[in-house]
Amino acid sequence: MIVEQEKFEANKEDWETLISFLPMGWQEKAKELGALKRQRNFKSSESLLRTLLIHFIDGCSLRETVERARLGEIAEVSDVALLKRLNRSGEWLRYMAVELMRQWIPRQPSEIFPSGLNVRIVDGSQISEPGSTGSDWRIHYSIKLFSLQCDEMKITNLGVGETFKNFSVAKGDLFIGDRGYCHRQGIEHVVKYDGHVLVRINLTNLPLYYKDNRRINLLKKLKTLRGTKVGNWQVYIHGDRGIIKGRICAIRKSKVVAERARKKLLRECSKKGRKVKDETLESTGYIFVFTTLPDAIVSATMVLEVYRG
Repeated sequence: MIVEQEKFEANKEDWETLISFLPMGWQEKAKELGALKRQRNFKSSESLLRTLLIHFIDGCSLRETVERARLGEIAEVSDVALLKRLNRSGEWLRYMAVELMRQWIPRQPSEIFPSGLNVRIVDGSQISEPGSTGSDWRIHYSIKLFSLQCDEMKITNLGVGETFKNFSVAKGDLFIGDRGYCHRQGIEHVVKYDGHVLVRINLTNLPLYYKDNRRINLLKKLKTLRGTKVGNWQVYIHGDRGIIKGRICAIRKSKVVAERARKKLLRECSKKGRKVKDETLESTGYIFVFTTLPDAIVSATMVLEVYRG
């Protein structure tokens, strides 16, 4: 009994610490934005948020979520009623996310980018049914950076990989993606519709050329960076429909961060039984991205700051 009481007190303290980070007035906003107009099944906006987080963070089904909420004396609600609440809570959750971004990030994304750019963060993830025997899918999604609103989502089978080609493109769109999106065809898809990309790369997944068609030795350029010097090199990609102009923005990592990255790479390759090339290992000491944004719009330093953010 004493142990259970100690667990209860610890959980209560953790929860109070968590909600202390939330923006002022978040409870009232639950009613204002339609998440908790009536408190039929939930005692407060706090009990609603706590129940939703069981579903989101622990990855529980709706049925398991309501059972955990009942056992924890958080809320007495059916899975159907929780689904309805979930559907009404989107704007409330987005409001809290945006306010947290304003509270904790000194320079807002909207202050960094020039007007006219619609910045979209894209990613993909595999999803499975509980107890899946083959019913697996991949979800591809895009979120507007300024408003943190999902503006496009697609569900496909696992045969469809991560690529910018999964998304519609409008003039002025800037797509930001990780290494999984660094493919010539995807970049060409964005450029074709007057969009831009900012994407992480490695030494081999995106062949780079000088204007005279000579292949660029990227590692050789990276090794010229010292201290906090930022690399900013004009490059060209040979696409299927023509040549795409862009640039590489890069900076050397600190010794501590670089060593951590090397150890992580060695650990991952060891698990998969792969040998790491010396060049690949050396490249972990740098952050480098490809972008089609010209210098006149965003500086190399800002490009790296944006990607880090």
